[in-house]
Amino acid sequence: MPGYWVVKGGDVEDVEALAAYNAIFSVIAVRYGVEIIAGRSRVETVEGRHFPRQFILKFDSYEIARACYGDPEYQESLTLAARAYSRELSILEG
Repeated sequence: MPGYWVVKGGDVEDVEALAAYNAIFSVIAVRYGVEIIAGRSRVETVEGRHFPRQFILKFDSYEIARACYGDPEYQESLTLAARAYSRELSILEG
């Protein structure tokens, strides 16, 4: 069964940190076979708090999704992500 990351974030606060995070994550994404299945265009919040940046990333399994998050290189990139914009990230099995 696939695994997913659901990422919800605020407006970008540090463009350079975001660029550095994206460069690191693009390498990690290849390593874990990540597919971005939503989040490259419009976002409409119809209930609850609005997050202008939202993404759904698909992995081959829940275990791979968790492993990617736990990857030491990814963990090091989290300081850049936090500087770039505030966000929430959930890992789901689906």
